[in-house]
Amino acid sequence: MLQQLKHYLDVTGHQPPPASELDMPAAVLIPITNNPAQPSVILTRRADHLSTHSGEVSLPGGKWEPQDDNLLQTALRETREEIGLCPSQVQVLGALPIYQTWRGVNVVPFVGVVPTNAELTPNEGELDAIFEVPLAFFLDDPRIRTDIFERTIGHTWSPAYQFNEFEIWGFTARVLVSFLNDALGLGIERDSAAPVKDWGTVRSLTPTV
Repeated sequence: MLQQLKHYLDVTGHQPPPASELDMPAAVLIPITNNPAQPSVILTRRADHLSTHSGEVSLPGGKWEPQDDNLLQTALRETREEIGLCPSQVQVLGALPIYQTWRGVNVVPFVGVVPTNAELTPNEGELDAIFEVPLAFFLDDPRIRTDIFERTIGHTWSPAYQFNEFEIWGFTARVLVSFLNDALGLGIERDSAAPVKDWGTVRSLTPTV
């Protein structure tokens, strides 16, 4: 599977623009463990005491800072700050197209392979948990619902998943499923056997960034 993902990124060859050309630039890392039998993605849960996106599952990453040379550096810096993963432990495979959030933040996801046994430490000021989800979980698309959003920007639908005590939905779920869907030709679409819940414009929770 890892070879398929690498091949997809090599073929598409997305090159993110300089952060200076984007409004509200940000970057996230999709860290995939190098376990050939069962590669997993490393996700986090934001701390409950945070004023925004508290308790939500997210990919490591954040907003671009002026000291960052580029958006890849943003993703690697934020990953180190949040989960203690050294940039030298990340084999960057490539970038995905820009994803825009409903707030207008332009997020570039980078895909990287990391050691299966990498020692990770959550930043207690930002995170409550670090956990891994096998990529095969998303390939099965065991969604618990489909969220529909009426928006002028950002994604208009997202699957939602329950993995142990973690609910994976919104921006994080959309990025992961879109990447795997395109790279592996899974055919995962908006419609599914799971119930479709239309939140309209009154959804109180928001996608993560």
